[in-house]
Amino acid sequence: FGAMTGLYGAIQPADSVSLSTRTHGAVFNLEYSPDGSVLTVACEQTEVLLFDPISSKHIKTLSEAHEDCVNNIRFLDNRLFATCSDDTTIALWDLRKLNTKVCTLHGHTSWVKNIEYDTNTRLLVTSGFDGNVIIWDTNRCTEDGCPHKKFFHTRFLMRMRLTPDCSKMLISTSSGYLLILHDLDLNKSLEVGSYPILRARRTTSSSDITSSGSSGPRAVGSPCHQNDSGPLSEKHLSRSSQREGGSPRNSLEVLTPEVPGERDRGNCITSLQLHPKGWATLLRCSSNTDDQEWTCVYEFQEGAPVRPVSPRCSLRLTHCIEEANVGRGYIKELCFSPDGRMISSPHGFGIRLLGFDTQCRELVDCLPQEASPLREIRSLYSHNDVVLTTKFSPTHCQIASGCLSGRVSLYQPKF
Repeated sequence: FGAMTGLYGAIQPADSVSLSTRTHGAVFNLEYSPDGSVLTVACEQTEVLLFDPISSKHIKTLSEAHEDCVNNIRFLDNRLFATCSDDTTIALWDLRKLNTKVCTLHGHTSWVKNIEYDTNTRLLVTSGFDGNVIIWDTNRCTEDGCPHKKFFHTRFLMRMRLTPDCSKMLISTSSGYLLILHDLDLNKSLEVGSYPILRARRTTSSSDITSSGSSGPRAVGSPCHQNDSGPLSEKHLSRSSQREGGSPRNSLEVLTPEVPGERDRGNCITSLQLHPKGWATLLRCSSNTDDQEWTCVYEFQEGAPVRPVSPRCSLRLTHCIEEANVGRGYIKELCFSPDGRMISSPHGFGIRLLGFDTQCRELVDCLPQEASPLREIRSLYSHNDVVLTTKFSPTHCQIASGCLSGRVSLYQPKF
């Protein structure tokens, strides 16, 4: 703990990488290759930039990677990566041959915002503002694309993530709901009304656990397309698929995560990340009036409900912090460090490094009895515009951040 705190406590802005000869627009996403040898940058103006993060040298610009904004990048391995765009497509790329795409995937009907990958089954999972989560079989990929199927659909979809072991899928919505698909089976498509639904409720902080009642969803409308009164309807619970002592495959839980100061106000979950060990989820929330932002950590509460139809709440608010209210209308993507002990969060024209305590201990070693504030380890400011995204290197003590004006900054220890 002391060594890590010392390293990140000494971190400083190292280099800034930008291409003044081109106008690539805002930086929406940063992604390192798994071996840390390449840093990819998703840009507003159709481009993908590639850098050597150690030397800070520019490697390649994919000037027409898409026909619209590039939103997200995900590496499948050390050489293959996928990009998605507002042009409704996903593209596969090979670092060894960047002059052409491996293939282009068509299936979404609106902006594609998120890419996940199951390394065990080699299934690519994407989500977009059309409300669809689509599965792509990269085992049968050709120049014409990959076989695909629609896996899930919900209204107001913002972000989708898979837990590290791919046992759960989490989906955040602009209406403040968080959907969790438990005991995930990606090989089974989910039609409306075909999945068993666990009762929706608001997540609790530890001080609320003994409370006799629970708050229902806000009156903004359920994110699930159904013709009845909402997600609490028990007629959608499949008795035949319920397993003794547990929940059926792909059982859906609908939550309205508690946000400090927002109990009686609506909120939008703009960013969703998962702890690298699957212990917790990290949310960036903004109020519906867009005048307040919070970063919140929720611990997973494992274990099935006593009865499959009884109220269930899989998440508990453990830590939170209020964020700078700048760059309204833009999504700020935050992240965990590779070991999960720290959080890097966009904060105005820079980033903040946050810990669960001042010693940067593991989450499981410092779980509070009641929701506690995240501790600021260090603040780093090297941008002249609002920071939109940040990412830890998976292999080096390095952090990257990108801002609205297109600048990428690297931070590493200086002694």
